[in-house]
Amino acid sequence: MNTPLKGACIFGQSGGPSSVINASAYGVIKTALESEYITKVYGANHGIKGVLDDRLLIMDEEDPKELERLLYTPSSALGSCRYKLADPDKDDTDYKRILEIFKKYDVRYFFYNGGNDSMDTCNKISKYMAKVGYDCRVIGVPKTIDNDLFGTDHCPGFASAAKYIATSIMEVYRDCHVYDTGMITIIECMGRHAGWLTAAAELANLSGEGPDFVYVPEVDFDMDKFLADVTARYEKNKNCMVAVSEGIHYADGSFVSEAKTSATDGFGHAQLGGLAAHLAAVVKEKTGAKVRGIELSLLQRCAAHCASGTDIQESFASGKAAVEAALAGETDKMVGFVCTRENGYHCETKLFELSKVANFEQKLPLQWINAEHNGVTKEFVDYCLPLIQGETPMVKENGLPRFCHLKKVFA
Repeated sequence: MNTPLKGACIFGQSGGPSSVINASAYGVIKTALESEYITKVYGANHGIKGVLDDRLLIMDEEDPKELERLLYTPSSALGSCRYKLADPDKDDTDYKRILEIFKKYDVRYFFYNGGNDSMDTCNKISKYMAKVGYDCRVIGVPKTIDNDLFGTDHCPGFASAAKYIATSIMEVYRDCHVYDTGMITIIECMGRHAGWLTAAAELANLSGEGPDFVYVPEVDFDMDKFLADVTARYEKNKNCMVAVSEGIHYADGSFVSEAKTSATDGFGHAQLGGLAAHLAAVVKEKTGAKVRGIELSLLQRCAAHCASGTDIQESFASGKAAVEAALAGETDKMVGFVCTRENGYHCETKLFELSKVANFEQKLPLQWINAEHNGVTKEFVDYCLPLIQGETPMVKENGLPRFCHLKKVFA
């Protein structure tokens, strides 16, 4: 192995948070602080915007015991952003500024924690640094509850969100069966183009307390068939529960919820939501039944109290592996997972080329969606179940979570 570069590192978080994103942060920060080759560990305040604005946090100044609490603290402790870097061949303004900051702090390692768009940011920065001849190792650390990063078996953050969704649906199922008057319940889960999270609702059926139907965006949504499915099940059982992805769409590509909002995020993605309420109104008009629409919303990505122990461990491992890979000379890569499930669950980290990951989506396999397009198969359950095992080591004070509180000392 070549002698590692000597210099500082920057770690940043980007995009929507998760309940275990800070476990990855701890994996990066702890491993970097322990390295003799990394001279200073900086945290970018609000992702790449923090780099551009020269707002870097000195992680060396933090209490090690407080940093350890990152393992079970939800959301992005350093602050996140949704900022899309331009194509450097068309506008290299931001890249020149990033290079200026890297030189100012002698940054030789850059770790960025996020999803598809964040890996695009990594890839662009890596390519630019190579083009201008600045020696800097760039490694992407995966994170997305959507579970749609290309190549990796699964993404840190997904399992905890899946566990929360399945648990919540089991609890709602109980509530919906309290009265003998009957009810139709429609639960909306996150997932713009990929149905992994909504599919996780099927896990609740392992105990018989899950949804009757599951609708995901990998296949076209048919309103008439949906109403027929729900009406028939309600007339038979006097109860019906449905899980739907926020991104379900008609055959023409338009989102079912699109009429409800025209907002977009920093990357130009439509901000969806309100689907459950919309479908509830349509179903009520059709059936006359009592209908309730529930949007799980942000709770899916910040419910650290229901985090998967496996997810926490793997998230930490991905951050640790990123630093180890960079020290070993790797760059322009993303850490991912390769897993086997045949004789018990086994997971290892693997490096993926950023150019093959950036801006590509890994959707729920069509063969894991049933023929009626209103549910998922046992293959998905077998895939997902090992990921949600284990509990959070969360420490509590006064009966409530004791989250990490950083001093946030700026450079």
